[in-house]
Amino acid sequence: MDETTNTENPEATGQEGQEEFQAAEFQQVEESDGDASANVQANLDVILDVPVTLSLEVGRTEMSVGKLLRLSQGAVVELDRNAGEPLDVMVNGALIARGEIVVVNDKFGIRLVDVVSPPGQALIEQE
Repeated sequence: MDETTNTENPEATGQEGQEEFQAAEFQQVEESDGDASANVQANLDVILDVPVTLSLEVGRTEMSVGKLLRLSQGAVVELDRNAGEPLDVMVNGALIARGEIVVVNDKFGIRLVDVVSPPGQALIEQE
């Protein structure tokens, strides 16, 4: 290495505390003549088979570890949500909708009553 590019050992060059920087080189980006929504759809197709976790949140509460350890079978824990309020529908921990519990063929289900648009989703829907 010559003295102008040696930044690993400044004592060897006698330039302690001084560093050489080079300008970054970038490729020219050209505007696409293609349809933007087609590009978005192609990008979405890549992730359509990715598994996600959907969960429902009935409500929340806070308690001390001591109180938690004293809970036993039959204990009632009061939550922060009133009866009849919609449940939160979460995907991987992010709120996506609110809904109400229904029974379908002897199994629980959820009827979505309000779909929440995450930030950035409005851009995809407009294209």
